[in-house]
Amino acid sequence: MPLARRSVLGAALALALCETGPAKAAEPTEVRLDWATYNPLSLLLKERGYVEEALKPKGIKVRWVQSLGSNKALEFLNAGAIDIGSTAGAAALVARINGNPIKAIYAFSRPEWTALVTRKDTGITKPADLKGKRVAVTRGTDPHIFLIRALQGAGLTEKDAKLVLLQHPDGRTALDRGDVDAWAGLDPMMAAAEIENGDVLFFRDAAANTWGVLDVREAFAKENPDLVKAVIAAYERVRAEALKDPAALKAALVTATKLPEPVVARQLERTDLSQPAIGPTQADAIRAAGVALQQAGVIASDVDVPKAVDGLIDTAFNPPAAR
Repeated sequence: MPLARRSVLGAALALALCETGPAKAAEPTEVRLDWATYNPLSLLLKERGYVEEALKPKGIKVRWVQSLGSNKALEFLNAGAIDIGSTAGAAALVARINGNPIKAIYAFSRPEWTALVTRKDTGITKPADLKGKRVAVTRGTDPHIFLIRALQGAGLTEKDAKLVLLQHPDGRTALDRGDVDAWAGLDPMMAAAEIENGDVLFFRDAAANTWGVLDVREAFAKENPDLVKAVIAAYERVRAEALKDPAALKAALVTATKLPEPVVARQLERTDLSQPAIGPTQADAIRAAGVALQQAGVIASDVDVPKAVDGLIDTAFNPPAAR
């Protein structure tokens, strides 16, 4: 082919690319969300099908996957098994620092969902009493982070206690069997332990609980911002309904957990659904947890925690009314 002709064809191709822009990624045929008993709104949302309703005109299906704790949700996100998942804010921060490419985009609750729990007969009354004791905990979750901070406040570290790594439901079972002396609890299992077994929340600190947040895979959010907005809009719809009709939220949680109503009521007493927009308030709580974890050696000393928090929080998907 003569050089001049190749030049003309090359110029035409370049012009066509400029006019059409880069090829867009194909829209997914499925959006994968998690549901979790520590995120009551997810239960009501799954039950009422609002995400399915919003995405049906696009021919996009919804797959629901259960997360048993922040650690599982973060594993699913990192593996690409879900697109949006429910975690504690501090757990999301640690995951992002460790290379999990996620953004926190919505605050589904401000909970006091974790405390340190023991049986009535152990004689444990404060974090300092955990020295040398067996403590059940789910690594990488807000209860784990809460435990670290509680020990730190007593002048102890994780090494001073004997951590038994179990998922949250198994931690409660181990406590009641006497296999461990204490448990870094999570609602609703923690509320059940209180009401059904008379277990004692011997150390509480609502301020040390980080927020419940929705995390999205960065690549998914970048490629499908409209789908992320649709999910947030559905969450806002169900949140408004839950605030108007708390009994419906309680019923959804009872159905999912098979727990008695008094147990679920106790969990919901400790769950604030009124502040969904993510921003400085959540960032402050997560930053404080991050600094404490860095002081405890869980986060490396060379990590810029405030910068990491800024990288985690994404306000772009905040509900319009909450901005």
